[in-house]
Amino acid sequence: MEDVKQLTILCLASYEKGHEFLRQCRRQGARVVLLTSQSLKDKAQWPVESIDEIFYMADDNGKWDREQLLNAVSYLARSREINRIVPLDDFDVEVAAYLREHLRVPGMGETRAHYFRDKLAMRMQAREGGLAVPDFVHVLNHGRVNRFIDRVPGPWVLKPRSMAGAIGIRKVHSKDEIWPIVDELGDMQSHYLLERFVPGDIFHVDSIIYEREVLFAIASGYGRPPMEVSHEGGIFTTRILDRQSELTRRLVDTNSAVMSALGMLRGVSHTEFIVSHADATIYFLETSARVGGAHIADLVEAASGLNLWAEWAKVEIAGGKSTYAVAPPREDYAGLLVSLAKQEHPDTSSYNDPEVVWRMDKRHHAGLIVRSPSHARVQELIASYTGRFASDFMAYVPPRSAPTE
Repeated sequence: MEDVKQLTILCLASYEKGHEFLRQCRRQGARVVLLTSQSLKDKAQWPVESIDEIFYMADDNGKWDREQLLNAVSYLARSREINRIVPLDDFDVEVAAYLREHLRVPGMGETRAHYFRDKLAMRMQAREGGLAVPDFVHVLNHGRVNRFIDRVPGPWVLKPRSMAGAIGIRKVHSKDEIWPIVDELGDMQSHYLLERFVPGDIFHVDSIIYEREVLFAIASGYGRPPMEVSHEGGIFTTRILDRQSELTRRLVDTNSAVMSALGMLRGVSHTEFIVSHADATIYFLETSARVGGAHIADLVEAASGLNLWAEWAKVEIAGGKSTYAVAPPREDYAGLLVSLAKQEHPDTSSYNDPEVVWRMDKRHHAGLIVRSPSHARVQELIASYTGRFASDFMAYVPPRSAPTE
């Protein structure tokens, strides 16, 4: 068994997040080293009381040069025995795996990390594991792409393999529309896949895994698909599903199958599914080896009492060498809604139902979480608040595009 007080955990954060992860590592006595982006030096509000050392890495809009990063971390390792390397942001998952393999630090290596980051790799692995996935093709061989288009009816969705959320995703409706877009990608074409668009509702399962066993999983449903909200504007909502429903059981079981097929050993995951309107088939969309973004961790904590960032820290520290157990979760229901706001500091004080347990504090954003023992009450509040948010706050900014070079 490792001595926690001798553990040094190197946390990679190209963007600011994971404060509770850092705090929990400190609570448990581990030494915390944070490597983050130089561009965040005067912006981020890190919990410095929980960090032993902070180092800043030159970056290009949050992106690091791999070789420079490898050299920097190897230099740090000359005088520090690094026991864990943890990526706090989705964009850091693959580079953390790269560093682990070079330094021979325990944890997920590059091949496994691709299954939780690369949308093409995860689809291929899930399909090989017997899971339903929407028909797809790698945008590589043009003849194969043409055969896919002729075989699979549109519309289709063009997706970058390694971006986050809905960044860079485009919905296309005809063969004539696809090829000019593909041609514009130039040498970046192989970094994309084309997928059949499946009309349906989007759900997510957030889970904690230890030694290949899913110890906690909670299923939620988005109000509108995140891609639709990102591209067209609107209110982002999600809410915990009725725990006793057949849909919840199916989603949780399918999530376990995904974790098994992709080989998740230990950690946390945010996994998304689409349930087809046509026949209720659950299709795997994508997964991750991280805590879900967009304040979903706050939603889960409101309903269950479990902070996924803190639990992830416990899992990393346990590292398969000591026991880890999830405390019995609370079984309340919760709903989250977030909107871009036309006001710099939107006032949500008129949303004063006693079920409101969290309010967003971010410029030009409005957000709330409601909690209740009643699933129906949460549904009622989210429906009511969504309409009011649209009237009171909603603004729209076009989504970022994926880089083309």
